[in-house]
Amino acid sequence: MTDRPACYPSPSAAPLPLLDVLTSPVPPGRFDSPVDERHVLCLHLGAPVPVSYRAGTAERQGVRLHGQFCVVPGGSSTRWTLSQPATSLLLRLAPAHVRATAEDMGLGTHAFDLAPAIHIRDPQIERIGWMMQAEDHAAHPGGRLFADSLASALAVRLVALQSAPTAAPARALPAWRLRHVIEYVDAHLDQDLTLAELAAVAGFSPSHFKALFRQATGTPVHRFVLERRVERARLRLLEGRDSITDVALDCGFAHPSHMARWMRRLLGLSPSQIRA
Repeated sequence: MTDRPACYPSPSAAPLPLLDVLTSPVPPGRFDSPVDERHVLCLHLGAPVPVSYRAGTAERQGVRLHGQFCVVPGGSSTRWTLSQPATSLLLRLAPAHVRATAEDMGLGTHAFDLAPAIHIRDPQIERIGWMMQAEDHAAHPGGRLFADSLASALAVRLVALQSAPTAAPARALPAWRLRHVIEYVDAHLDQDLTLAELAAVAGFSPSHFKALFRQATGTPVHRFVLERRVERARLRLLEGRDSITDVALDCGFAHPSHMARWMRRLLGLSPSQIRA
């Protein structure tokens, strides 16, 4: 059996994000996946590869196709046998976030555990994987809030796929709580806001807050924050006192080109055009 892939980091004592992404080579031959405390979704990248998969006493064989994924629950390892090298996009998700999401979806207070799975195809999870991959390639311009939002979307979809929850009536964030969140966002636009941080201001769990916020505003949390940043930056550019770089950083954008991309998308104008 092969050792831990060089690109797969060793366990860290540092606080872990709700969701992160890693592109990992999978060697040919027999391979035991590294044990991770987080749930790991392995999305296959590239040409089809015949594999066999063993989790506990269950074993399956088949051909992995681009975009298909397997689920390796936190704290467990699976044994793979590959006839040729492959590449996986690993999405690593905090189990506590999945359990909190299951509770918010009305599945009770018992611990919700993901079951191992292989050769799953789901368009929603694929989109989340490709968005996380694009964020990673671009050095995460969306910040932690965007990744946290994708973590919540991924947790909701995984729980839905492995359970049959009873849909609860749609509710919105109360107006006074929404006002507190907006005031907090406006006061901290220059910071790397997180979903958990904004949920705490509202007094809800992250997954519950995300749904309530969207019901109240009609906009996802990360999109709402981006729109506030664009508007703040527009006003600052019109004042004409600071450079475009200073405006971008003071309004919470990762870099000037990140601000420019969202200004063109939302306003149809570049920063230079707004200033002119």
